[in-house]
Amino acid sequence: MLFGRHTKNPIRIPVKPVAKWAYTTCGYCSTGCSIEVGLDAHGHAVTARGVADAPVNAGKLCLKGIFKHELFTSANRGRVPLTRERSYEPFRETTWGTALDKTAAEIQRIQSTYGRDAFAVVSTGQIMTEEFYTLGKLTRGVLGTNNYDGNTTLCMSSAVSGYKRSFGSDGPPGCYDDFDHTDCLLAVGSNLPEQHPVIYWRLKEARDRRQFPLIVVDPRVTVFAQMADMHLPINPGTDVVLLNSLAHVILKENLHARDYIAAHTSGFEEFSKLVGQYDPTTAARLCGIDEDSIRNVARLYGKAEAAMSIWTMGINQSTHGSDGVVAINNLNLVTGNIGKPGGTSLSITGQCNAMGTREFSSCSGLPAYRALENDADRAFMADYWGVDEEFFPTKRGLFQTDIFPAIETGQIKGLWLIATNPMSSMPNTARIRKTLEKLEFLVVQDAYADVETTQYAHVYLPAALWGEKEGVFTNTERRVNIVRRAVNPPGAAKPDLWIFNALAKRFTKPAKLRFPETPAEVFEEMRTLSNGRLCDYSGMTHGAIEKNRGIQWPCNAAHPHGAPRLYTDGGFQHADGKAKLIPLPFVDNNERPDGHYPFWLNSGRVVEHWHTRTKTGKIGNLNKFSPTPYMELNPSAAERLGIRHMEYVRVVSRRSDAVVMAQLTERVAPDAVFIPMHFHECVNRLALGLLDPHSRQPAFKQSAVRIEKIADQKNAALANLVARAY
Repeated sequence: MLFGRHTKNPIRIPVKPVAKWAYTTCGYCSTGCSIEVGLDAHGHAVTARGVADAPVNAGKLCLKGIFKHELFTSANRGRVPLTRERSYEPFRETTWGTALDKTAAEIQRIQSTYGRDAFAVVSTGQIMTEEFYTLGKLTRGVLGTNNYDGNTTLCMSSAVSGYKRSFGSDGPPGCYDDFDHTDCLLAVGSNLPEQHPVIYWRLKEARDRRQFPLIVVDPRVTVFAQMADMHLPINPGTDVVLLNSLAHVILKENLHARDYIAAHTSGFEEFSKLVGQYDPTTAARLCGIDEDSIRNVARLYGKAEAAMSIWTMGINQSTHGSDGVVAINNLNLVTGNIGKPGGTSLSITGQCNAMGTREFSSCSGLPAYRALENDADRAFMADYWGVDEEFFPTKRGLFQTDIFPAIETGQIKGLWLIATNPMSSMPNTARIRKTLEKLEFLVVQDAYADVETTQYAHVYLPAALWGEKEGVFTNTERRVNIVRRAVNPPGAAKPDLWIFNALAKRFTKPAKLRFPETPAEVFEEMRTLSNGRLCDYSGMTHGAIEKNRGIQWPCNAAHPHGAPRLYTDGGFQHADGKAKLIPLPFVDNNERPDGHYPFWLNSGRVVEHWHTRTKTGKIGNLNKFSPTPYMELNPSAAERLGIRHMEYVRVVSRRSDAVVMAQLTERVAPDAVFIPMHFHECVNRLALGLLDPHSRQPAFKQSAVRIEKIADQKNAALANLVARAY
């Protein structure tokens, strides 16, 4: 089959006979699409298709999902454990026993010499929830280190922090069906058609049936902005100003839900005083949106019977990310748009199972949204696992973004990385490279042996990919769906659950502390632990999840088929049962363009790639559309600098530089550039990465750069290739 333009880079899908279809859930973004992998008579994966009766995607798949099955045979998969004594020596192939013995011995050596917290663990958002739970049990109940986090700090930490501050708990309160009921949609820092194409399809279907206003807030003219009724090209980093000003107009013009505010929120007086300072005239000078547009959007939102907000990394990856999320929640609380059809604050989650790590990994607390700071929660989990309550810390340890500075200063001596690659994903790559050199011991557990961080590893553990193991994912709308094994892992690679259990056997454990070996057994523990909690799995089983193509939590006796929305009764998770309206003063601490670095650097996703291209860069029909780093540059800026379309240029920040190809387009402002985030050898070398004070999430999107013309285009292209290889 042939799709797309037949004369230039067509998508070729060869038709192959299928003997069996294996049910699974996509392992890229958080949409949660149900997929069937087609296997030939020899058990090889040859194709993939969407599941027609799945409530999330109804048979639809995006470009990445269509070619998902090709990951099983993609290049540089890890097939055997590797060890070495020093990071500059060649790796040696070894057995699992030897690799795990060495890993356990090094963890014990470091912790006995420097203390338990001198060994850190950084996980992911891409393994199964059963694996997250088991890793959390190993880390919290056996290793005892408090320096344990996930790479979801880089994408969803601000959403988590904002939900907790406003509602008292993490957990997106809405669902995709809200598109079918809303009367106004505000999308802030989200390019839905390229980030989450199937969610965008759900939105477009809803708008085709029932036209409602769509307002997109984004500095760049994204695909989503082009589809909107209104595009607000905001100045980078000023989302809180705009959102405060929208609330100002809603309160001033009496468009707020007085009864809802009185019954279900606290802090209204302080909040109203703060937003009183953000009149549209004042706000316009800061955020760059004219005051009439601010008033118009506020009136649309305030007068709608039901209004909803969505956002992704444009809000989260900011020095004000957590405040931005709280400001969105404030807007929906004052208009009574939480817990009802079409009214919600819906964070569009990043990775396929970022929700699973938030629910059960114990990174920020204990399983099922239990808090380390809560005495009763610590006592309950200590009793359930059979560990001494004093073994648990009384507050969470370092976030991922604080773990690496702690390595620099010698507080952390050893590190275990699981399906995450900070050499690619963290800002200021040169600094991370120097940081990893300081470690006494680094173990990398990944499906791919060529991830950049293995350059500094002492042990490499080859892990199974999605579709080579079993377990559940939770998607953006809290829908738990199952991954069934379609094929076996390559070589000696093992599922992450097997690796965690095998390592646990090498440590002395309390007699009661068990490590079940099958995902189904682990899931039974999760059901028990979640019973009565907000993220209640107690009414689910693996079989029921597959039969229903996913079930939304809470799922229990009261909601045997799952619940689409949270807080429908107006009760929240704070001690007083109310949501908090929080005043948010704007603090302008961004790195701003100046005479030496006159351009804003922005980043984001493109539809054909995923994260740092560890996976999609190996799939021909995906990589062909964006095979090389490029930058969107406004034609007026290009003319001033003497740069032509498709020429290589050098982008320079205060941290480093990168060579990229210039694409001239009006999608970016004359004082801004855009580079897809997937080319880590560019964006993350340049980004400043200041941290949000609440979520500790880096600001990938507010940095200042300059652009330099390159005379020798041939050598520039070579430099580009060398940088990518390095």
